[in-house]
Amino acid sequence: MPVILVANPKGGVGKSTLASNIAGFLAHRGHAVMLGDIDRQQSSARWLAQRPAALPAIHGWALESTEQLRTPKGVSHAVLDTPAGLHGKKLAQALKVADRVVVPLQPSLFDIQATFDFVKGLREMAKDGRAPAIGLVAMRVREGTLSQQQLHQFIEQLGLPLLAELRDTQNYVQLAARGLTLWDIAPGRVTRDLAQWERLSAWLERAAPVGAE
Repeated sequence: MPVILVANPKGGVGKSTLASNIAGFLAHRGHAVMLGDIDRQQSSARWLAQRPAALPAIHGWALESTEQLRTPKGVSHAVLDTPAGLHGKKLAQALKVADRVVVPLQPSLFDIQATFDFVKGLREMAKDGRAPAIGLVAMRVREGTLSQQQLHQFIEQLGLPLLAELRDTQNYVQLAARGLTLWDIAPGRVTRDLAQWERLSAWLERAAPVGAE
């Protein structure tokens, strides 16, 4: 079962927004998807509680006991939303089950610095075991700005694929408030946003060799 980990140690970069929309994309592709929230804030879990029942189903964790969570039966894909500050043993445990790691970041100096250190840590951990494929997603990007240029320069240094540059728009905020994703409304309303997901969508669906691409 493919497991997609959405992670960045810095808070406020859009992890829950990205994780919920990845789950929505996979659900609309016909996959049986679980959106697991391992963040104490439980943003994705609260979003899932708002999701209309008539839409393609996205499952949450199944409660096996008062202390144990498990993947529901029949799930074919799992998306894991992670907390800020994820590191050390907890990060290592998450990486053991992940096939792909999607790292969201915003085009700011603070995000760039935190992401650089995080990716460096991921690569160090990968030396001791299986290495999931890693891809970057730029969040809340304003085209033609100096910050966008600086982001591109930083990504060139990392040597990781930039899978998407998602624009700064209220579409994600408004949809999230109703438990929706880009794929749950008429495509004509979010044409520009869907276009920005094309490469990321292909990467998520593609069966790639283990290892950063």
